[in-house]
Order: sequence, then structure tokens, then C-alpha cells
Amino acid sequence: MLTLYNAAHSTCSQKVRICLAEKSLAFEDIRLDLGKAKDHLKPDYLKINPNGVVPTLVDDGNVIIDSSVICEYLDERYPAVRLTPDDLVERARMRAWMRFLEEVPTAAVRVPSFNMGFLPRFEGLDRQKFEAEQSDVRPIRKQFYRRMGTGGFKKEDVEASLEQLGNTCRRMDQALESGPWLPGAQYSLADIIVAPLIDRMADLGFAEIWDPYPHVTDWYARMQTRPAFQQTFYPGARMSEFLPLRPAVAGDA
Repeated sequence: MLTLYNAAHSTCSQKVRICLAEKSLAFEDIRLDLGKAKDHLKPDYLKINPNGVVPTLVDDGNVIIDSSVICEYLDERYPAVRLTPDDLVERARMRAWMRFLEEVPTAAVRVPSFNMGFLPRFEGLDRQKFEAEQSDVRPIRKQFYRRMGTGGFKKEDVEASLEQLGNTCRRMDQALESGPWLPGAQYSLADIIVAPLIDRMADLGFAEIWDPYPHVTDWYARMQTRPAFQQTFYPGARMSEFLPLRPAVAGDA
């Protein structure tokens, strides 16, 4: 039995859930509370994932961490449904996309997500208490939280993140000109990994970012029709369903 420690709204959790669903793999779904309870920072969880983030996969006692690594592991461990292109060039394109997606839009989307949805969790905390209870307890996100603080990310941080997301859509559009999927003809892990990021942008109200890019619009429509996508985005899996979303920058109309 596979076990997935995850959170409904976590984009990194969502890409692993899409991967599992595409392969029709049953799993024990352990949903962690990342907010008030901070389940991902409790000692028992940190024993299996010292990074203190979700998701974590356990397969026959073997612990696999990092969402993209989990997706690659699942594709190699359970190859009946292949999500890696057979063509060598397309496979290289997929891997290049995976590295880019981890480095650029995965990090970028966190900035508006926190400013618009998660920031109210920290209202009323002074700097000392915020650092003691929120930022400094996080093994790999300490500086991210410190940069955010209790007042949120600065306007220039939000603008830089949205620029990175726009550049991602532009690059996607160019790639999709020559194939229905990012690497080309075959649906792949790269498409799975970026899907929750595009969906998060739409959920935050930034779908206009890809208005100039019709291939991205068509790709997102194709993704949404896939049963695995629909299974992953069950009720409560989007931020807007359980959080009142605020402006991306404090003071914006």
C-alpha cells in the first residue's frame, strides 16, 4: 500500500495526486493541516521528511520526498502507464521542463498565494513571536517566511513573481506550438508538474496572464478534461474554496 502525506491545497501535493491518479494507483491519503495544527512540523513527521514540507510518499516502508522526485519514482516503479516520453529527445525536453518548473514558477506562485490567502494567519503577531513560532521553526522555508513577515511580501516581490509566471506561460506557449503537450506528442510528467501551478494562478484570479497565449489556454482546457485532474481537484482543493482571498499587495483596490 502506498501512503501519501499531503495537503488538499498544496500544489506540490496536487501534482503527485495527479500522477497517482493517471496510473490508477490506490493510496492511503493522509491529509495534513498546514495551518493551525502545523502537522508538517511535528516531530513524527519531521522524522520521515526533515524538510518539513508536503508531500511525502511511503512505498513498502521506503520514504520518498520532494514532489518531482516522487513523480519520477512513481513512473519508474509503476511503469504500466508511462508518463515519460519514449522518444529520447522528448524525454530530454521533459526533464528540462521539470528543472525549469521547479526553479521558476513553483517558487514564484508562493508569493501571491501567501499574500492573498495565508497572510491573515499571522495577523497580530509581533516580529519576535512571528519568528519564534512561524519562520524559524521551518527547516527550509525560514528565509521565505522572514522575507514575508507579518505584513506580506512587498509590491516589487509580487510583481517579480507575476513576471516569472508570465514568462513561464510564454515559454509554454512556444513549446505547445509543436505539440499538444510540453515535450511534444506525449503527455508527460512535465505537464503534470505545471498543471497545479496554472490552476493556482486561475484560482487567484490571474488567468489573464495567459490571455496572449492561446496554446496555453487550449492546453489547460485539455488538462481539465482528464479524469486524473478532476480527481485531484476535489472540493476544498483550491484556496478560494476555504480562504477569503485578498489583494495581491496590501492597499491595492
